[in-house]
Order: sequence, then structure tokens, then C-alpha cells
Amino acid sequence: MTRRRRPDPPPMETNDVRIAAVGTVGWAIALAVLLLLDLPAEDRWWLWVCVTGIAIGLFATWYIPRLQAGRARVEAERAAGRHEHS
Repeated sequence: MTRRRRPDPPPMETNDVRIAAVGTVGWAIALAVLLLLDLPAEDRWWLWVCVTGIAIGLFATWYIPRLQAGRARVEAERAAGRHEHS
């Protein structure tokens, strides 16, 4: 007996900039906590992990809207191209 496969659900809409911003805030909080602690010298590299997380998060909040706009533009061009060929 073969069952027909149900169609895939549509992609879930998410606010990717907000997700990146929350992650960035999380790294900033972690950095603040580590700065308040008296870390031994051999564990100070954790500070740079937090700084790197903050930097990547800031880049993501800048880049994600540009990425999504580019993808939307390409999709609109594809849709316009399909209508021209029809």
C-alpha cells in the first residue's frame, strides 16, 4: 500500500535580524559577566570569544537585511522572467 506524500509546509516566517540581535546581546552579557569575574590569566581568552560573538552578531544585523533584499530581488526577476516567456 503506497501512501501519497503530503506537500511540504510553507517556510516559517522569522525575524532573522531580531534573532541575530538577541544573540549579540547574549554575548555582550557574557562579556560583562566575565569582566566582573576575576579570571585567571590562562582563561582570559574567553573575553575574546565574547568579543568575536559580538562582532559577528553586529555584522549579521547589518548583513541579513541586504541578503534578504537581494534574494527577494532575484526572486522577483525570476517571476518577471517567467511571465515574459509565457
